[in-house]
Amino acid sequence: MPVTIPQGLSSQGGRGPDWARWRDRLPRLCADLLAEWRLRATEEPLHGRCSLLVPVTDADGAPRALKIGFDGDEESRHEALALQHWGGRGAVRLVRADPRRRALLLDWLPGPDLADAWDVEACEVVGDLHRQLHIPALPQLASVASYVERWLRDLEELGRDLPVPRRYVEQALALGPDLVADDSGSVVVHGDLHYANVLADASGQWRAIDPKPMAGDPHYEPAPMLWNRMDELSGPLAVGSVREGLRRRFHALVDAAGLDEARARDWVVVRTVLNAGWSVQDARRAGRRLTADEQEWITRCVAITKAVQD
Repeated sequence: MPVTIPQGLSSQGGRGPDWARWRDRLPRLCADLLAEWRLRATEEPLHGRCSLLVPVTDADGAPRALKIGFDGDEESRHEALALQHWGGRGAVRLVRADPRRRALLLDWLPGPDLADAWDVEACEVVGDLHRQLHIPALPQLASVASYVERWLRDLEELGRDLPVPRRYVEQALALGPDLVADDSGSVVVHGDLHYANVLADASGQWRAIDPKPMAGDPHYEPAPMLWNRMDELSGPLAVGSVREGLRRRFHALVDAAGLDEARARDWVVVRTVLNAGWSVQDARRAGRRLTADEQEWITRCVAITKAVQD
């Protein structure tokens, strides 16, 4: 069946000329890979923020996933390398790769993901995956420090334009350099492990997907499990307050992953304040005010920063 690029991916052409060029090349790139790797598309393609995923079968009829990533996404540049290094232990198995074209052939994971799991149970699953994934890092991987040092400089340049309590901004700017200077161990860091980036394989085993691999401190990891699925912490089925829910998740994840609580907390503060800053930077680059969604996101970041410390 011919592959149609999803509208959700096509509509992002306004993200810049590099993105638009990649998007224009994508249909031909996809067709070439299907032919060269003797794959047959079986379902309509899916997409992430920076990638196309085509459900396929290989020449032997085995279900696979063909993933083609945006070649301008720096953080996923070494995804194939990390997946190969993990060798299917805790992560989806890599079958074949063409790093030049950002193409991966992966085992098909039927799911589900962790979206409907009780949050504490999900945190325990993710914590166990962190234990499996945090193996000695490869020298080719960029370091957590190399990213965070640059992000902190950008944060400092925002000055008082960031609608976050100044004490939290100053705290992040003070903690960040100490954290990257005192690296507690260089392991492969997934970088974006949360509910939607964990899928069950055909046997029901949980596997991580979509890494943004780096080399660095394992305590960098917990934040995405806090800033995803926050709506349910204030919904009709919520147990306790938002603060209590965030702290419950944080402690469950830290315990399951075997992390030091204080160091993990400091990284959550740094990462959430940085995330708030990126919303302001995006608005600046586009020459506009913050959108309602961006303002709500910054509010979430402040709530997380506050909750893990109170």
